[in-house]
Amino acid sequence: MASELRIIEGRYLKDLLDQPGALKETCDGLEEPAKLEDLAGRLKRGEFRRVLLTGMGSSFHAQHPLSLALTNLGVTALMVETSELIHYRERLLDSGTLTIAVSQSGESVEMVRMAELNQGRSPVIGVTNAAGSTLAKNSTAALVTRAGSEFSVSCKTYVATLMMLEWLACMLSDGDLEQCRGELAAASEGAEEYLSKWREHVVSIAGRLEGVRQLFLAGRGRSLAAVGAGSLVIKESDHFPAEGMSSAAFRHGPVEMLGKETFVLVFAGDEKTRGLNGGLVKDIHQAGGRGELVGEDAPLRCFRLPKHTSRIRPILEILPVQMMTIALAALAGREAGKFDRATKVTTAE
Repeated sequence: MASELRIIEGRYLKDLLDQPGALKETCDGLEEPAKLEDLAGRLKRGEFRRVLLTGMGSSFHAQHPLSLALTNLGVTALMVETSELIHYRERLLDSGTLTIAVSQSGESVEMVRMAELNQGRSPVIGVTNAAGSTLAKNSTAALVTRAGSEFSVSCKTYVATLMMLEWLACMLSDGDLEQCRGELAAASEGAEEYLSKWREHVVSIAGRLEGVRQLFLAGRGRSLAAVGAGSLVIKESDHFPAEGMSSAAFRHGPVEMLGKETFVLVFAGDEKTRGLNGGLVKDIHQAGGRGELVGEDAPLRCFRLPKHTSRIRPILEILPVQMMTIALAALAGREAGKFDRATKVTTAE
C-alpha cells in the first residue's frame, strides 16, 4: 500500500511543516503587557467573580488547558462558545467577569458581535493572530501570536494560540515567567523533531486507517484540546466524519460501535488519568475494535510524542492528528486542507 500512496503536497501541508517556525516566532515575541499585569492583580485580589473563556472552533477547544489551570487556582472558570454567549448568555458580560476571548483572525462574525455587545461592560483579554483586528482593538489587553499567514485549516495559528494561552496561564497564576518561557521554547524543537519524519508517519498511519469508516478521538483533562480541535480539523481537511469526546464518555454508548471499521485515537495525557486512557485502548482491542494511544510511550512511532514537559504536551498532541489528515487524504486521493465550501474567516452565522 505504501508504494501506491499518493500524498499531494499542497499549501496546507506546507503550513503544517512551518509550525516549528511559528512556535519559535511566537515564543520569541512573548511579552508582559502592563494592562495584563493589572488584570492579573485584580483577579488575584478577588475583584472578579468568574473568568469567562470564549471562542469558536479550534480557538474554543484550545482553552481547555487554561480552564483547568484557572480552576486549580480556585477561580470559577466558564467555557462558553461565543455564539451561545452573544445570543443566550449575554448577562455574563459584566464588570464582575474577566473575559478571555480567542480568535485567530479576530474578525469572526461572533467576535465582532461580542465586541458590539460588550462595550466595556467586561474587561477583555484578547488572544489573536491579527494585531489590527476587531478583537485586538476592543480588548483591554491583547496578546498577539506570530504564526504568520495560513492557507486554510487552523494549524500554525492553533499551536501558537496554545502557546500564548499557556503564557497567559502563567501570568495569571503569578508563575515563574522565565521558567515558563524556557519550557515553551522547547515546543518548537519538539514539533520539529516529530515533523522531520512526517512522510514516514503518514505512511504508517495510512496503513492503520485503511477500511475505517468511523473515527473517534478521546482523552481527558488538557487533552480535550486535541480531542476537540483534532476532530474538527479532520472534518475540515478530509471531509471525513470524526467525533471527539472524553475517554469516559466513549464508554457511555459509542463503545457499541466498535468493530473493524471503527478507529479510536486515545490520548494518554497527564499522569493522573493515563492508566485509565491506556485501559480504554486495551478494551477497544479486546472488543475487536481498532485503536491506538498517543503519548511519549505510545507503541507506534507515528503516535509517539517527543520527550517533553507537561506544559507543552497540548501543543505536541495535535501533531499526530495532523498527520492523520494527510493520511486520510492520501487514501481518498485528494488534497488535504483544500476548502470546497468553508472560508478561512467565518463571516456568517
